[in-house]
Amino acid sequence: MDDIILECDNLVKIYKTDETEVMALQGLELSIKKGELMAIIGKSGSGKSTLLNIIGGLEKTTAGKVLFKDRDISTFTEKEMIEYRKHNIGFVWQKSILNLLPYLTVIQNLEMNGTMNGMSRARACEKGLELLEQVGLSERTDSYPTQLSGGEQQRAAIAVSLMNEPEIILADEPTGAVDERTKDRIQELFRNLNRKLGITIIIVTHDVSLADKVDRVVMISDGKISTERILKEEYRLKLDELEGYNFEDLKRQGKDSHDEYQLLDRAGRVKLSEDMLKAAGINSNRVKISVVDKKIVISYEEDEEDEQI
Repeated sequence: MDDIILECDNLVKIYKTDETEVMALQGLELSIKKGELMAIIGKSGSGKSTLLNIIGGLEKTTAGKVLFKDRDISTFTEKEMIEYRKHNIGFVWQKSILNLLPYLTVIQNLEMNGTMNGMSRARACEKGLELLEQVGLSERTDSYPTQLSGGEQQRAAIAVSLMNEPEIILADEPTGAVDERTKDRIQELFRNLNRKLGITIIIVTHDVSLADKVDRVVMISDGKISTERILKEEYRLKLDELEGYNFEDLKRQGKDSHDEYQLLDRAGRVKLSEDMLKAAGINSNRVKISVVDKKIVISYEEDEEDEQI
C-alpha cells in the first residue's frame, strides 16, 4: 500500500552464545504508515528494543525482512545501510551521551551533524538555530550538555535527530530518565513535530502512560505483537486542538481514550493476556472454542462445568 513506509514481515531474531540461544523476536509482523505517531510498549526482555535496532539498521534479522518503501533493508550493502541511517532515520536515545557529544555546545552538536552529512557550516548553523527554536532551546545554544537539565538534553537530542530531515524518528525510552512534568513536555513535543512536519515517529518504551499522547500503541510480548490500541477520533481531535490535553478525567469516569484490539497472526492465532486468563479463571492450557451467533466463544471445563469468556 502506498501509505505504508515500514513493513516488518515475519521477523525472527535469535541471539546465540556458546551455551544458549535466546529468541528475541518470534515471527513478528507489523505495518507502519507514513506520518504515524506510535508507541511500542512491553516489559523488559519483550523484544521491543531489538525491534527498534532492526528497523534502524543497527542489527540484522535472523529471518524475515523489514521493507522500507518496499525495499528490503537486509539486502542493503554496507554503504546503502549507512545512507539509510544517515538520511532516513533519526535516533533519540535515553542516555544523553548517546545523543550529544559532551565537549561540544548544543549548537556545535547540531552543526557537526549537519556538516558531516554534506551541509555547509553556515547552513548547518542556520538550520540548527531553527530547530532549537522549534524545541524551545533558543536560549541554550551555547550551553554544554552537562549544563542542561534532563528534559533539555532530550529536547536537544530531538533537534539533532531532525537535522537531516529524516522520514522516521526512532526514540528509545526518551522519557525514562525525567520527571512527570518534563515527560509530558517531551511527549507533547513529539506530537507537535509529528503534526507539523509529518514525520513518522516510533517511540519504544515500557511506560504505558504514553498511550495518552500517541495515536497508536502496539504491545509486544514474547517477541510478537499481541495487542494494539487506537486513539478514538474524538480524542485525537482534542489532542490536536488543545495543547496539553490529557485524559485523567476520562480515566476517573471509567472511560478509555483508545479502542483495544487483539491481533490474529497469519496462522489465525490470537494471544490472550495473563490478565484476561486470570479474570476468566482459566488455569488450564486446554480450552474449547466454538462459534455462537457469529461470536467466538472460548470455554474450558472446571468441575465438569463449562466456564465461558
